[in-house]
Amino acid sequence: MRTKLLSAVLALIFCCGLLAGCGGEEKKEVNITVKVPTLRMAPKNDSSVKDSYGFLVKAAESFQKQYKDADVKVKVTMFEATEQVAEIDKAFGTPEAADVFYADFFNSTTYVYTGRAVPLDDIITPAMRHDIDERFFERYSQKGKTYLMPFLYRQNVMGYNKDLFRQCGLEQYISDENEVQNWSLAEWEYILATLKQRLPGNKYPMMLYAGNNQGDTHIMALLRSQGSTFFDKDGYFALETPEGVAGLKWLKSLNDRGYCPPSPQSLVISDCGQLFKNGQLAMYFVNDARGDMYSFPVGYVNFPSTGARGISTNFYTGFAVFDNGDAQKLAAAKAFVKYIYESDFIDYSSGSIPCSKRVIEKYAKELTGLQRYIKNADTAVRITADNPNWVEVREAFYPQIKKLLTGESTPEEAAKLLDENCNAAIKRGREESSLHK
Repeated sequence: MRTKLLSAVLALIFCCGLLAGCGGEEKKEVNITVKVPTLRMAPKNDSSVKDSYGFLVKAAESFQKQYKDADVKVKVTMFEATEQVAEIDKAFGTPEAADVFYADFFNSTTYVYTGRAVPLDDIITPAMRHDIDERFFERYSQKGKTYLMPFLYRQNVMGYNKDLFRQCGLEQYISDENEVQNWSLAEWEYILATLKQRLPGNKYPMMLYAGNNQGDTHIMALLRSQGSTFFDKDGYFALETPEGVAGLKWLKSLNDRGYCPPSPQSLVISDCGQLFKNGQLAMYFVNDARGDMYSFPVGYVNFPSTGARGISTNFYTGFAVFDNGDAQKLAAAKAFVKYIYESDFIDYSSGSIPCSKRVIEKYAKELTGLQRYIKNADTAVRITADNPNWVEVREAFYPQIKKLLTGESTPEEAAKLLDENCNAAIKRGREESSLHK
């Protein structure tokens, strides 16, 4: 009797073991971390979302419910854009390392060249390639592999407050067409001088700042105003030229002539953004396609240049996935990114210029600025010249602009130091460049 009972118990245990092996076993818990800098977002499909953090939190909650390969938990962390080195670079090898990074590509390209970012071709389906123009994938591919997933892009131009222009008698420079205008350098000078003369004391003609590295792409664009190409044929900084020095002189003159808010060397881009929003700044950069971001009518004009047309800059925003040495985390991180592109969360690209064709078609009537930017696409200049180590380049750039604005450096000295310091960072990045293995 005892033998029969023992046999029955063993059989039950064996059957339970089989059941566990056939699907009763609990799924392993996998935790992935998604990190995003402070990035404003205003999607047309969800008015409750005001930034990229809100979008990613919603996507994470939805992804967790449907992922089958593990019990996945997604932690979304937002950080100040100036803290990227601390939050991304220095976090590698720690429990706080990012598995997914959603950012502007001029910030995340660095990690392609350091070997942290993994190729994503295995999650890019034929349907995705049909929906997203192949040129977007090629733009951030290396040796035939795609390392960054484009989600949306923006074209940066200058915006101007039409109400302030009218108050200052500048009606002839206002366009009511859906276009990006072009002003000659002489027109720029007249407009700035008129705004300075006629605006009340608490309002200013134009943005300028150098408090940190944020918005440095717009300062770089302004340095091209006198004909500088900014880079040489090999992609290195080339400001120590007559055109480059002239651009630095013009930038400094904006401060010297009182065309910008006081002490721009201590201001950051968000300070100027708030002044523009409050109606205290006549001109500030814009890149939204919605057309309803401000309480006053906005006009659009390219950054100044010596050519018949001005210049614009454009940049992409999207996803990088990092290899932190855990195969299951890596698989879940890739699956999270893939889920966004295959679900309705792709619609969150609708506040800017979506990379998705179906999102563009879906929101075409609401994205009134799309055609404006499409017509202006040929004015765009390269922001980074595809250089590696751009994070370090940015850290080398803004302190020299700060010294220029305070008078610690002359334009000639600033040109020399910018070329030396930024090119040293580029050279270091090129020498240490290594793709993921």
